[in-house]
Amino acid sequence: MQKPLVSILIPFKDTEAYLPECLDSIRQQDYQNWEVLAVDDASTDGSYDLVRRYASEDTRIQVLKNQGSGIIPALRNAYAHCQGRLITRMDSDDIMAPDKIGIMANALIEKGKGHLALGQVAYFSHRGISNGYARYEAWLNRLTKTGSNFTEIYKECVVPSPCWMVFQEDFEVCGAFAPDRYPEDYDLTFRFYERGLQCIASDKVLHHWRDYDTRTSRTSEHYAANYFLDIKLHYFLKLDHDANRPLVVWGAGNKGKTIAKSLMDRNIEFEWICDNPKKIGKEIYGKKLRHFRILNHLQDSQNIITVANEKEQKAITVFFDAMDKKPMTDYFFFC
Repeated sequence: MQKPLVSILIPFKDTEAYLPECLDSIRQQDYQNWEVLAVDDASTDGSYDLVRRYASEDTRIQVLKNQGSGIIPALRNAYAHCQGRLITRMDSDDIMAPDKIGIMANALIEKGKGHLALGQVAYFSHRGISNGYARYEAWLNRLTKTGSNFTEIYKECVVPSPCWMVFQEDFEVCGAFAPDRYPEDYDLTFRFYERGLQCIASDKVLHHWRDYDTRTSRTSEHYAANYFLDIKLHYFLKLDHDANRPLVVWGAGNKGKTIAKSLMDRNIEFEWICDNPKKIGKEIYGKKLRHFRILNHLQDSQNIITVANEKEQKAITVFFDAMDKKPMTDYFFFC
């Protein structure tokens, strides 16, 4: 019995230097029943001609021109032309492990619809990996190892954009690439979460993620911190906020201020607390900051934590544990 066709969607722009490694890693997959839909997003280098040469040598590769501008229109174009039962993404500057497609496809075949196949990731760069990326990689892989990715979804994107696979039917239910909201991978991750897809645990590195200065996530305004906060708050209010419970924002740094301002703009009432003696009692945006100990007297609150320091996050977790409060129900880390 033939394995299902896997559609690999690849938007690309000016990645001529990296595309051969990317496409070669796909052609060398153990699992061979795949198609590539590669969409050129107005490249100014030789990327388009390079992919055309690959397409002329392998009929499983199609190259298209973007009908709009940007990653989301490119992904829509690719998805509109795909024929696969299973859908996945790939970044044009990255490399697949040889067994990536097979492991993810077989996991979905075994588990069935309603599941999301994942793999662990490893960053690589000619200059070495920064501490920030190393920490993100370790955090992401820790979650993927147990399939518990959605338990920390408000911290960061818990599903790496080029290392997931899903049944086409489930992808449609989740809205595919219809929304215009950036960052598109984080938005899609929230829609997987919203629709209750179950993450399939993986303890193997299946994707090698290239880091370099001109990478889109480093240069595009669509991946700035405020976009991530907008998505977090949008989905929190839609999926996890209980309007009948008091809402609290903990932290008055830049992220705390952004969240507080967004709530004010939406006319949503909240308490604003912190543990910084220099800020307690002061007013920001006309709202007074209060000591976090008010939580001892505030009944059944939901708490957005915008404190980024890991040591302080652990102390906050201990504080809530002592109050018998539960993560993703009573308190949510937004960083």
